[in-house]
Amino acid sequence: MTDSVPVRCPACRREQSFTPPTFPCSCGAPLTLPVLRDGAPEEIEHRTWQNIWVVVDCPSCGRRGHWPQPEFGCGCGRLVRVPVTPPSPVAAPASGPAVPRPAFRPVTIRTARDAVTAAAEYLKWLGFTDPRHPEDPEAGVDLYGEGLVARVDPATRPAELRDVECLWLHGLQRSALSVFFSLAGYARDARARGDALRIPLFIMDLTGTPQPVNDPADVLIRTGPPER
Repeated sequence: MTDSVPVRCPACRREQSFTPPTFPCSCGAPLTLPVLRDGAPEEIEHRTWQNIWVVVDCPSCGRRGHWPQPEFGCGCGRLVRVPVTPPSPVAAPASGPAVPRPAFRPVTIRTARDAVTAAAEYLKWLGFTDPRHPEDPEAGVDLYGEGLVARVDPATRPAELRDVECLWLHGLQRSALSVFFSLAGYARDARARGDALRIPLFIMDLTGTPQPVNDPADVLIRTGPPER
């Protein structure tokens, strides 16, 4: 059982008990986020792509992954972010001058398979390693790779709320970033949930050129895949 820790709300100064969340690592072991007991909780006023995730090393396999930042709602009405213990530093690779990303070469979409191929090529262009088809394409994931799960919806109706939530759950189970591509756009509640879960959402036309439709997608284009 996960031990709770005392946390003091920075707004009302009331101390309360907080139980750190536990997630399944891709190695199969449970990973409890290591809350920093002497850390200073912060009130959440604005969420960004950078502050919604924390980097934590799995104590079982040592794999470094991105996990949802622990937070809680205080009785005073404030949303509070709880700090976690930072991971051990790793040696940084040697770096040279930045190399501009070449122009993306789209894949014309004529079939549903073409849509998946176009999305895979775009993900490679963004910097993901070898996006490929899963063994069970009916599970709600059309492409996966290192730190990545992606859904490609070629339907003529907008993607629905449950489609976005299903993809997010797959990403959570794999400790991977979820990316959604749709040819017909997104239903209003699906778009809102994608924004709330910080899932990059793209729309594609028949030329095979994805276009971002929310802030996480814009960030992904600018920065590439999260470090792992």
